Amino acid sequence: MSKNKQIHDVINSDYKLGFETLVESDTFPKGLNEDVIKAISAKKNEPEWLLEFRLKAYKRWLKMEEPSWANLNYPKIDYQDIAYFSAPKKALESLDEVH
Repeated sequence: MSKNKQIHDVINSDYKLGFETLVESDTFPKGLNEDVIKAISAKKNEPEWLLEFRLKAYKRWLKMEEPSWANLNYPKIDYQDIAYFSAPKKALESLDEVH
């Protein structure tokens, strides 16, 4: 079995170690673009200057190329397959609320 197949199988299998936090959360759909960055900034009540900083950084990131490391082979990261925001829908008052 190839290493990529082994990694794929582990990543796509059910979590078996027994730790799971069941907290109702607000999670954005996967993917990153300017609208997602604006929505995250709004959710966090960030000042306008911070939103502009994030958007400027995002535009610069879009122009960057992923480095190629000597003697390392790994699959490219699919940045559009990541949810960039997830937070509890309500603030927890105690760890007893976590199941």
